[in-house]
Amino acid sequence: MSDLGALLRQAREERGLTLEDVQETTKIRKRYLEAIESGDHSVLPGTFYLRAFVKNYCDAVGLDADEVLRLYQHEVPASVTDQIVEAVPTRQPKRVQTRSSERISKLSFNVMMWSFLILIVVVVWVYFVNNKSSDTKEMDDTNITDQASPPAETQSPDTSNGGTGTPTSTPTPTPSQDPTTLTFSSKIGKVDHYDVAPAGVLHKVEIKVSGGPSWTEVRKGSKDGEALISKNAEDGSVLTYDLDQSLYINVGRADLSVITVDGVVINDGDRAGSKKIQLNPAEGAGGTEGTQSQSPDNTSTPGDTADTNNQQGTE
Repeated sequence: MSDLGALLRQAREERGLTLEDVQETTKIRKRYLEAIESGDHSVLPGTFYLRAFVKNYCDAVGLDADEVLRLYQHEVPASVTDQIVEAVPTRQPKRVQTRSSERISKLSFNVMMWSFLILIVVVVWVYFVNNKSSDTKEMDDTNITDQASPPAETQSPDTSNGGTGTPTSTPTPTPSQDPTTLTFSSKIGKVDHYDVAPAGVLHKVEIKVSGGPSWTEVRKGSKDGEALISKNAEDGSVLTYDLDQSLYINVGRADLSVITVDGVVINDGDRAGSKKIQLNPAEGAGGTEGTQSQSPDNTSTPGDTADTNNQQGTE
């Protein structure tokens, strides 16, 4: 067995995959996969197919195909295609300049210049008309806004002086929530890091597998953290996780996996290869942590005031 074949076989066995699983994922015949692992490259059609098969094998088991081909280029040499380009000399016929041809050329040049000038005039005119229409529309919208009456405020009577006080205005609060945003922060090695905002919200991470099985790995904190899943996800699988801390995600087939955060899709390249992503919640106070309301000890309630008045009256 060659060093390359041993590496591929070890990666496959660590992920609990059989040759049938790799054959189903890469669409490469099992006998070719066995030949790659054993190092018997004579069974394969040629060097070009060998490199292509090795690259697809690496993607299926979560290895970096480019790095593997670089390290084992003595086993998988680059294919050389000799391209022979036959140069056919061409002979340019001599141009005979006549007065009529010169007139035609001059006339064509003048027509082209005039057409270009007319086109510029038309473009400037259309631009001017559109701007004028936009300004008129903005003025109309401004007038309509100025003429519109402000919304009526909710009036509540002041009953502190017997229930016949002057009405006071009570504004109606309108709750609002910032939308979820994903910001690319850095790329460390092969891992793309994203910051998930807003802070203080429990975001939902969802991984959908469609079109075939795909190797899926999710870990807490980082790629060395606790594994939530590390196996070959079947077609149609939907995996959901709470983003209460950083999550490391590694999918073997990005073209078969869709990763979303609160419905926002992450661009994973959509290619038949692995993709590594780490989601980091935005820093900041979240939920109800650190925002507890406190009341002073010397604050008296209405019931306490009534009891005090009753005691004074009794005395």
